Amino acid sequence: MKRISRFVVFVATIVVVGCQSILPQRADISLAVSNDFAAPAQGDASSEVIPLDGRGNNAAHPEWGSVNQHLLRLSPVDYGDGISRPAGADRPSARAVSNTFSASPEDGILNDRDFTAFVYAWGQFLDHDIDLTGTAAPVEPLPVIVPSGDEWFDPNSTGAMTILFSRSQYDPATGTSKTNPREQVNVITAFVDGSQVYGVNAERAAALREFSGGRMKVSAGNLMPFNTAGFENANDAHRVDDSQLFLAGDVRANENPELMSLHVLFLREHNRIADETAHRHPDWTDEELYQYARRVVIAELQKITYEEFLPAILGENAMPAYSGYRADVNPGIATEFSTAAFRVGHSMLGDDIEFLDNDGEEIFEAMELRASFFNPTVLSETDIDPLLKYLASDNAQEIDPIVVDDVRNFLFGEPGQGGFDLASLNIQRGRDHGIADYNTVREAYGLGRITSFDQITSDKKIQASLAATYGNVDNIDLWIGGLSEDHLPNSSMGATFTAIIVDQFVRLRDGDRFWYQSSLPNRLVKEIQNTSLADIIRRNTELTKLQENVFFFNEETVMIDSSAQPTAEPQDKNGPGNGNNDHNGNGNGKGRHDPPQAAINACASLQANSSCSFTGRNGNPQSGTCQIPPGSSQLACVPVGGRP
Repeated sequence: MKRISRFVVFVATIVVVGCQSILPQRADISLAVSNDFAAPAQGDASSEVIPLDGRGNNAAHPEWGSVNQHLLRLSPVDYGDGISRPAGADRPSARAVSNTFSASPEDGILNDRDFTAFVYAWGQFLDHDIDLTGTAAPVEPLPVIVPSGDEWFDPNSTGAMTILFSRSQYDPATGTSKTNPREQVNVITAFVDGSQVYGVNAERAAALREFSGGRMKVSAGNLMPFNTAGFENANDAHRVDDSQLFLAGDVRANENPELMSLHVLFLREHNRIADETAHRHPDWTDEELYQYARRVVIAELQKITYEEFLPAILGENAMPAYSGYRADVNPGIATEFSTAAFRVGHSMLGDDIEFLDNDGEEIFEAMELRASFFNPTVLSETDIDPLLKYLASDNAQEIDPIVVDDVRNFLFGEPGQGGFDLASLNIQRGRDHGIADYNTVREAYGLGRITSFDQITSDKKIQASLAATYGNVDNIDLWIGGLSEDHLPNSSMGATFTAIIVDQFVRLRDGDRFWYQSSLPNRLVKEIQNTSLADIIRRNTELTKLQENVFFFNEETVMIDSSAQPTAEPQDKNGPGNGNNDHNGNGNGKGRHDPPQAAINACASLQANSSCSFTGRNGNPQSGTCQIPPGSSQLACVPVGGRP
């Protein structure tokens, strides 16, 4: 096997439309088993219910960040007619562009900063919290033209094949003139507010609750409940009946087993917090317990995103420090972000999913990624532990224009039988939304316009492909241009996508009145900041052997065995609690890559703690300090934020 990796109606209505006081002003509650924190003081934002639909977060602009808002447009509109006609009529078809830039080599290209599959999995879980744009009604087809003789989609060279594509939902009051161009809609809240877990409307939120002890419903195996009531749910692959799909806050929850495992994880975390709080405070009502657990889970999602996930892809210092809530900041989702920049995760996917035990050994046969889409039966057979261990142990693909075959040729089905090309869809979606060309977007985000292809990338092959495909630097599709850029030092992103992603996540944080660091008591904030994704996994699964930062893994990563070490102190990789581990530190020696020799060479004539730099595996610049990694006797250049 190759390894390429990769109601109560009254109660519910209060949740949606109000910011009423809900959290009891009494006693302490446990976040972790051994940690207490003070309940919030009366009158501050921590005593308000975070509205499900986002309305009222900003008092002066109650609609900002709420459901059914226009995607913001930070660069000039580029519709073909300036009103609504798709952009890019003078560019090659999206499938032709995909064939040029996104076809994957057989062995793939692993990322050069050792980040794990958890990066793309968390990215998708997070994306489903902050943006969702549906399909226009009535449907507006915009099929992707398949080049004649395409190996997968037109093997008989008919020249008549297309890939199905429909235009996005938009506000019907827009698209009437050049001063009122078509604007797409984000139908969920923009905030990092756990909407993928809890939903954005009263009916769905109520369907997910037990209305007893603050708990949320579960099914057999402590998994998500099934969608037996017929709520809206995506089921693109149609492997199972709609009633056999899980129900979560977001309609896309069943898309793949890795995503489902994170939904289950935070469902369990909610119920764990509710149960512990109910034990300590038997006088608290169901509503009080539910809202408290929800508030803590939201804070955990915010902390993990900003202090673990974003540094993994952007580097340690890309995000400016938080200085408090700003009522003048609109947190709304930008179309440049949702339609292009935050689709970088599609390039990180591997071609299979594996199932590992606590020691990192395979316990179920690996599954091709193409077979996993909308296949909830997997979780019933394996539970979430083997998936979470795999996500923490497998290195993701590099962030670049390349996309594995399982989503470039077999997304949701075989070519010609419902299959799609995810790269083509990303390119076509940018054109559908009238997003400006790469160079114009750079300028809109405060970056200088480039004048030659070699200013985008040092890769001669990509330079030549850009020139042959687009002709000039002012006509490049944003998704392709952003992914083609050389990465910034100690980062896995180029300058353009970094600017877009930083702008979006700064606004999501600074424009959120309920952001945990500004709305919760200091003692609780400290507890949240001391909680990692690894901690949450340990609390809610049988996994005990995990690295502290599950977003990074290499052969020197130290496993922390929480069963052997209650204090969670790191151990030598061959020490107590790791007796079954091999040189990879997790008992699984397959598919790993050695540290780059260039990192060792960079410190050959230097002393420990000296500054150093080298060119990474994929030609990306890295800088850091000379250190002796755990289990090694040699100095090596350890990039800032590039290694756990």
